[in-house]
Amino acid sequence: MTTMTEASVREFKMPDVGEGLTEAEILKWYVQAGDTVTDGQVVCEVETAKAAVELPIPYDGVVRELRFPEGTTVDVGTAIIAVDVAGGAPAAPETPAEAPEASTAPEASAAPEKKPEGRQPVLVGYGVAASSTKRRPRKGPEVPVQQASVAIQTELNGHGPAPTSPAATVQPRPLAKPPVRKLAKDLGVDLTTVIPSGPDGIITREDVHAAATPAAAPAPLVAQAPVTAPVAPTASYDAARETRVPVKGVRKATAAAMVGSAFTAPHVTEFVTVDVTRTLKLVEELKQDKDLQGLRVNPLLLIAKALLVAIKRNPDINASWDETNQEIVLKHYVNLGIAAATPRGLIVPNIKDAHTKTLPQLAESLGELVATAKEGRTSPAAMQGGTVTITNVGVFGVDTGTPILPPGEAAILAVGAIKLQPWVHKGKVKPRQVTTLALSFDHRLVDGELGSKVLADVAAVLEQPKKLITWA
Repeated sequence: MTTMTEASVREFKMPDVGEGLTEAEILKWYVQAGDTVTDGQVVCEVETAKAAVELPIPYDGVVRELRFPEGTTVDVGTAIIAVDVAGGAPAAPETPAEAPEASTAPEASAAPEKKPEGRQPVLVGYGVAASSTKRRPRKGPEVPVQQASVAIQTELNGHGPAPTSPAATVQPRPLAKPPVRKLAKDLGVDLTTVIPSGPDGIITREDVHAAATPAAAPAPLVAQAPVTAPVAPTASYDAARETRVPVKGVRKATAAAMVGSAFTAPHVTEFVTVDVTRTLKLVEELKQDKDLQGLRVNPLLLIAKALLVAIKRNPDINASWDETNQEIVLKHYVNLGIAAATPRGLIVPNIKDAHTKTLPQLAESLGELVATAKEGRTSPAAMQGGTVTITNVGVFGVDTGTPILPPGEAAILAVGAIKLQPWVHKGKVKPRQVTTLALSFDHRLVDGELGSKVLADVAAVLEQPKKLITWA
């Protein structure tokens, strides 16, 4: 048996997989202590505020320890797994500057390791693709932070020092999110002395405040009881009648972004109802076109093309507001966002340089976006840099909505359900395919005239698709 030494152990640290993110949640471990791993093997899946990403290990060896259980939010740069590099040369622990895994994480999905099927996300505009998912029960040794917490609790309750063990004798870095660490610093609280009450030993703001008050001193143990107990709902909470879900990951980031957008950008929404009968006929014709065989051809494809044409005719709609420099930034490219609803929350991946694409190329890009979202492989980079967005709420059977702008964008187009309705066509009332479009825009950037022109142009193209030829 090979004796594992500290010199042969390498620590794999949580990389920054999303350009400046400070933390990520461990969704699932694919390995356990004692498993053999190889360079490039995916060892876990993590969720950031932008996407779920699989992380590959950058060396060969035997897993010695999983530092955190599934469901734990870990700061970037914190070691999450220790691997004994059997037969390898001793190496010092990595530093954040060395870690190559940050650049390779978005490509981890290509690794041939086992991968959870997961629930398929719903791309707004393509219907539901549902399946079931199960989590594997956690195995392996207790994580050090839990042992350390038990040791502290034992001493505070007067039961003497906790039994020593290799894991307990090493003081781990307390688990706390960056805002909580800042709060502790401002209040002069040492996080290593704080008893965590959050899930999986995470220190909360309440824990820090409690540690900063005299009531949290070791003497009055009665006053400390609420601090050491897990955070619980109020007394009026009935578990049989209510379910409480922690807000984190993509949902938390989306909520913060939407609140920030709603209360920063002055929103205006305009509506138009349009006869899209000719557009639906063109969709059926294009499905038979040999240049589009094997590609996704549907109304959303032509709606996307119509919006791109409208932007070409009214380029000032494709802009953003720079609050710091007090400037309007006019974009000479269009990264077209397509809103997608997933089990983890709303995501908006975008098609880069959509304005340069032909109809077949746009169809191919939409197809790739759908496939990537369904497989849960949407990378953080795919959701950055959007300039204008489409959200197809019509797939849920509603007529339209008043969408909130994605941060940094000047306009978002909502597409309602396409329904057969009585419509005056050529002087007679006939059944026609009709939908309602809603365009929300930032009134700092876009005035009523510009917004109305863009919406009217989109409607004109969908009513008379031949304008795709004359205006494109």
